Amino acid sequence: MIRFLWRATRGYRLTPWRSPYLQWRVETYAGVPQHLVTFAVFWKFVWNERRSLVRYLNWVEQMSGAAR
Repeated sequence: MIRFLWRATRGYRLTPWRSPYLQWRVETYAGVPQHLVTFAVFWKFVWNERRSLVRYLNWVEQMSGAAR
């Protein structure tokens, strides 16, 4: 789980809401246009979708474990 978050925020670890990859993920999941993802929007999304995000991160961990 941590490995995926580390890779997903590469170059943007202190400001993950500026990561083009994470902006794209928020846009495709929540429908918020990528250029409108700000600090407040990002953290509101993370807080509201925390259960789904934890399930997704667990799935990513399982899939990366299966690939090894």
